[in-house]
Amino acid sequence: MTILNLVKLPITTIDLSPGSHLLINDVTWEQYETLLTDLGADRRVPRINYVNGILEIMSPLPAHERPHRIIAYIVTAILDAQDRPWEDFGSTTFKKPKRAGLEPDTCFYIQNAERVRNLMRINMDTDPPPDLAIEADVTSKTTLDAYATLQVPEVWIYDSGRLTIYLLQGDDYNPVTTSQVFPDLPITTWVPELVKMAFDTGTSTMLRTLRRQL
Repeated sequence: MTILNLVKLPITTIDLSPGSHLLINDVTWEQYETLLTDLGADRRVPRINYVNGILEIMSPLPAHERPHRIIAYIVTAILDAQDRPWEDFGSTTFKKPKRAGLEPDTCFYIQNAERVRNLMRINMDTDPPPDLAIEADVTSKTTLDAYATLQVPEVWIYDSGRLTIYLLQGDDYNPVTTSQVFPDLPITTWVPELVKMAFDTGTSTMLRTLRRQL
């Protein structure tokens, strides 16, 4: 199937099993924008990413949503305990025109929270990228390339009980052990333990325990 046909056909003709993704080369920015329009702003799946002519269509696993939402709760609990501002922009579509388009699992403005708190749309030509993005399950190189194009400084990837922190250094991401957002906390060990606790005892119980500790 050519990409032109893909853009013209209804999205229901694309049958991706949960947990799978499709990469399509040689896609123009206009075709990507047309596909987003056809899908509509209120959709939950599939997720669509675009970078340098490569379109990625992903169908998350049914259990995909819970870990990144739990981690988002953890992040906001810590930020509140530290009395720091934050804005949760969820899976907002971020675009660098002609180059990249990305839908994070969830993302936060922290250092730049005050700059975006009143915004309903983000213009990547004038507005800052999110300070922190969070992805659950395996994130493809295509997705990381899109994050790099958008200049998101820190990305967390949670996969199979393990959290990896990636910091943007130049044009590439490098795995590190210390978070730029929470430099004084053992995030790579703490977050997986808290996610497991949420599954074992319930998210609300885990959060109440975490808040007492903080």
